[in-house]
Amino acid sequence: MTRVNLPRSKYLTPHTIGSYLAGCLSFAIGAYLFIHADLGTDPLDTFALGVLRHVHLTVGILQTLVAIVCLLIVGVWTRRRPPLSPILTFFLCGTIIDIERRVDWMRGSGLPPALLLVLATLLCAYGSALIIMSGFGIRSIDLVAITAKRRLDLPFWIGKGVIELTLLGLGVLLGGPAGIGTIAFLAGVDLMIQPLIATNGRVFRIPNHGLPALSSPARSRSGG
Repeated sequence: MTRVNLPRSKYLTPHTIGSYLAGCLSFAIGAYLFIHADLGTDPLDTFALGVLRHVHLTVGILQTLVAIVCLLIVGVWTRRRPPLSPILTFFLCGTIIDIERRVDWMRGSGLPPALLLVLATLLCAYGSALIIMSGFGIRSIDLVAITAKRRLDLPFWIGKGVIELTLLGLGVLLGGPAGIGTIAFLAGVDLMIQPLIATNGRVFRIPNHGLPALSSPARSRSGG
């Protein structure tokens, strides 16, 4: 079996860490807006909220467990020890979502659910793009999709979609929320990540340590 080089940030600079933390915050706010809109949330939260109907845990803990399973898959597939930082990402994002749900800072905002859905989609997509480009703490679902792209030449959005559809199916069976918001996530977020990565590289010149093939040619050659 041919080994696959997993994305790792070469330089943990303040800029890289800043992009990573901004990505986590953006994604977590978007995920909360999906939940608050009550039109169906992203597949991972559908799964997590479904499990929470049966066990007394938190979104942060459940997302961490999902991260561990995904990393085990990557490790077996690549025959390499996968980075452990995605566990931090899932725990961090999940914990922020837990706090947001407790505070419920959008309560009484009066914003229409459709607008919340648009904002949630944009924030989750851009947050995912920033996390991937940082090369640190890439969400484990995205890491599996990146590995599938490199091993099977499978488009990133297809690999990511297969994983999330699996989580969605399990979540619905467990009683998790699903609806038009879930469709918006699958059709919007997953399809927007690659264009946003390319835009960040070409327009904003943000280095791409996670998936260089999706940046501008100049950036890819320079190692960003």
